[in-house]
Amino acid sequence: MATIGFVGLGNMGGALAANLVERGHEVLAYDSAGPERTPAGATGCKDVAEIARGARTVVLSLPDGSVSEKVARELADTAGRRTAYVVDTSTVGVSAAQRVADLLAEHGIGHADAPVSGGVAGARARTLTIMYAAPDEVCAAIEPVLADLSERRRRVGERPGLAQAAKLANNFLSATALAATSEALAFGRAAGLDPAVLMDVLNASSGRSGATEDKFPRHVLTGSYDSGFANSLMAKDVELYLGAVAEQGGPGEVGALIGALWRRFAETEPGVDFTRVYPYVTRVYPYAEATRRGEA
Repeated sequence: MATIGFVGLGNMGGALAANLVERGHEVLAYDSAGPERTPAGATGCKDVAEIARGARTVVLSLPDGSVSEKVARELADTAGRRTAYVVDTSTVGVSAAQRVADLLAEHGIGHADAPVSGGVAGARARTLTIMYAAPDEVCAAIEPVLADLSERRRRVGERPGLAQAAKLANNFLSATALAATSEALAFGRAAGLDPAVLMDVLNASSGRSGATEDKFPRHVLTGSYDSGFANSLMAKDVELYLGAVAEQGGPGEVGALIGALWRRFAETEPGVDFTRVYPYVTRVYPYAEATRRGEA
C-alpha cells in the first residue's frame, strides 16, 4: 500500500482519510484545527510541508477555493517534496479548480479535480460518488487511491473544472429539491396530511427526489437533522453555481430564488445542518400555521 497524504480532516475529510487507513494505506494527515482530528491509524503531521515531503499523492478536503489554492502552493513550494499528484475532493468552483491545476502544473504536479457527493454517511460506507476530471496519465496514477476512497466513481472529462461543474449542478438541484420539498410539506401539513403519508405518495409519484427519498425520511421527519452537511456550505455551493452560470451568461431565474433562500438561512442560523431548512422555511413562510388558524 502507498503512503498517502491527506489535508483537511473535517466531517467529510476525516471519513475519507479513515477509509484509506482501513484499506491498508499509510496515511499522513494534517488539519489546521489541530492533531485531535487525525483518524485512528493515521499519522498526524505538524504542517503541509511534512505531508509534501512524505507522500507522493495528496488528497485535499477543504472548505473553499482560496484554501485549496493556499495548500496547493504550500505543497508546491516545499523543498525536497515528494508529492507528484494532488486529488482535490473539495467543492471549490470551476475557476478555482483551473487556478489550482495551473499552479500545480507550473511545478510539475498532476492535479485531479475530484469533488464528492453522498454525505458523511456515504463517505463512511464508501458509497459516495466521486466525479473527477484529469488527464489520462494523472487518472492512471490516482485511480487506486480513488478506488479506496469510494466504490462509486465517474470520470467526467480531462479538463479541470468539469468535475466542479458537475458537482455544482448536482448541489444546486439538491438545494432546490430540499427547499421545494420543505414548502410542499408545509402545505401538506396545513391541509391535514400526515407527513409520512405524503412522503410515501411523493416517492411513488413524479415528485420524488433525493429530498423525499432520503433527507426527509431520515433527517427531517425523525427530527434528527444530522445529515452532516452544514447550511453554510450549501449556501456557498449555490453561490458558486450562480457565479459560474453568470460567467457563462446562462439562465438564472430559478437559481436566484434558491440562492437568496439559502443565503438568508445561512445568515440567520449559521452552521446548522442543511436539513434544518424545513423548520426555517416553516418559520419564514408560516403558511401552515396560518392555515391551521384559518388565517390563510
